[in-house]
Amino acid sequence: MKLFLFLVTAGSAMAADAPRIVYTKVFPGSSPAYVWISVERSGAAAFKVSEEDDPDKFQIEDSAATEMFDLASKLDHFNRPLEAGLKVANMGMKTFRWEEGAAKTEAKFNYSADENAKALQDWFERITESEVLLAQLRRATRYDKLGVNALVVGIQSSWDRKRLVGTAQFLPVLEAVAQNDTYIHMARERAAQLVDAMRAKQKPQ
Repeated sequence: MKLFLFLVTAGSAMAADAPRIVYTKVFPGSSPAYVWISVERSGAAAFKVSEEDDPDKFQIEDSAATEMFDLASKLDHFNRPLEAGLKVANMGMKTFRWEEGAAKTEAKFNYSADENAKALQDWFERITESEVLLAQLRRATRYDKLGVNALVVGIQSSWDRKRLVGTAQFLPVLEAVAQNDTYIHMARERAAQLVDAMRAKQKPQ
């Protein structure tokens, strides 16, 4: 029993010390006006649009997590300034934060000219777009059945443009749409096509 407790404690400590990237964006007047995202090297991710909320937890693709951590490494784990200092419009205050055990470093910027920072920010924008679409689809399936088709079209567009991240979490909702004849035929058909495309993408090549 003592050995079991030791292993559990050690495992929890290792998980707590595992590095993660935390992104926040504060942009009053935009939608959402606040975004908080964390990503671990394992692909475990969390997302929320209010500081008071508990984050939604999900899994992103291994390839996405690997690329994001590679970009963080190229940015020296945010140990240097990223703000370009140019006179540009307010695009929201972004923060990249590296957390690894007790070590924490961060960089804030409105606009960065660093290509690696731009690429990492785009990953977080993709995650935001994906989570917002998923939340809207879940809401529509409960309260706006006629609006489901438009949201499935939007998800299809994001999928075609390679903007969806964490696609596994979409599958249960899309499958429910595809199999429920209370939704219009176009919505069911599109949802079924998306499920097939997402599952095919998940299969080892």
